[in-house]
Amino acid sequence: MKIADKTMKALATSLNMRELRQELIASNIANATTPGYKAKRIEFEGALKQALDLDKSRSMNVNNPNHFNVGGGGFESVQPEIFEDPNGIASQDGNTVDRDAEMAKMAENKIMYDAAVQLLNKKIALMKYTLNSN
Repeated sequence: MKIADKTMKALATSLNMRELRQELIASNIANATTPGYKAKRIEFEGALKQALDLDKSRSMNVNNPNHFNVGGGGFESVQPEIFEDPNGIASQDGNTVDRDAEMAKMAENKIMYDAAVQLLNKKIALMKYTLNSN
């Protein structure tokens, strides 16, 4: 069992991206009364899916242990896309932040973050169990 396998790398990357999302949402909330401020969004799920190679479009057949599998798991290159929310409705001062919607997004992101932490903890516990049972 690899210590830093694909699952652990994916969970760690997801946690980092969710932390960035939480900071961006907090920034939106902090600027809710700033005239002309446009709410920002972050999208990383597509890049994470590509790094996981879920659709097997980047995989290579490796049939010899001396071959390198260069297609899977490029987690170091996962880059989030940050953009202005195209669905934002501008108020009279041009601000597009909906504080209630941002709070809901923050709660959802926290739930997803906590779930990823739990999965990572379970993975580590399984690894400890495996190591101690030998």
